[in-house]
Amino acid sequence: MVKVKIYSWNVNGIRAAAKKGLVEWFKTEQPDILGLQEIKAVREQIPKDLMPESYEIIIHSAEKRGYSGVMTYSKLPVKSSRTKFGVEEFDREGRMIETKFEDFTLLNVYFPNGKKNEVRLDYKMRFYDFFLDYIIELRKAGEKVVFCGDINTAHKEIDLTHPKPNSKVSGFLPVERAWIDKVIENGFIDTFRHFDNSPEKYSWWSMRTNARERNVGWRIDYFFIDKSLLPNLKAADIHSEVMGSDHCPISITLEF
Repeated sequence: MVKVKIYSWNVNGIRAAAKKGLVEWFKTEQPDILGLQEIKAVREQIPKDLMPESYEIIIHSAEKRGYSGVMTYSKLPVKSSRTKFGVEEFDREGRMIETKFEDFTLLNVYFPNGKKNEVRLDYKMRFYDFFLDYIIELRKAGEKVVFCGDINTAHKEIDLTHPKPNSKVSGFLPVERAWIDKVIENGFIDTFRHFDNSPEKYSWWSMRTNARERNVGWRIDYFFIDKSLLPNLKAADIHSEVMGSDHCPISITLEF
């Protein structure tokens, strides 16, 4: 049996995070697979310390400089990869990397934020609906899907400190939360909640008002797995002690 530990982390700018502990964390942790979101950089801007030759590295930057972007590192052999859904309005924002491995297919995704205005909320919900259809089609094609990233929505009241004041704010709207319900109804497992149903477990804290020090946060970063992979799931964690971004890393361990 082989254990595979996969991390996901919204670094809120890879160059900024590199100066705040990301390089040291990466060298110490040596993840088998790592998905970063919101890298806000193109390949030539990424610090050399974060481009080790021991990893296969796939980057999907947004067309707009300094915005969005995702990056996947793997020590495992990648059978194939893609960075495009085939929908221009989604693909140009650098939001997805799909990597196929021997035992599963991983999607590293930075889901849209809908807080700016109604236009962006509509974009987010269209992305959500397209994405769910997309992974269902992958499953129909025989893929065992794992997806991770910043989903930008807290699912239940337990997943944020102040649910009632935020019930009319994008990130905790009923329509957004209902989409996560639909993901689960379609046979995908929220890996962290599979193991841990305790409150005050968050992955993002506002940079204002010392929210992290007070643990006033939101759980908006997730690993979901196809239910067919549940026998392979050995652990799921939120690494709230790791600094470097307004998000912290999350991880799962799979065994094959």
